[in-house]
Amino acid sequence: MNWDQIEGKWSQTKGQVQQKWGKLTDDDLDVINGKREELKGKIQEKYGLAKEEAEKQVCEFESCCSC
Repeated sequence: MNWDQIEGKWSQTKGQVQQKWGKLTDDDLDVINGKREELKGKIQEKYGLAKEEAEKQVCEFESCCSC
């Protein structure tokens, strides 16, 4: 699945995002609003990850998302 599809179905995708990254709050998900860069930034912030690791995790999510 590509990111445009994920962004388009954000309201359905939020649950899967929160399952994978449980530290993200509902408010975080509202701010992210389907934006890939926002998601990477929040993952970096909440989990203390390097930019490359956050990108890797988002890519993995994107490839296996069942949205």
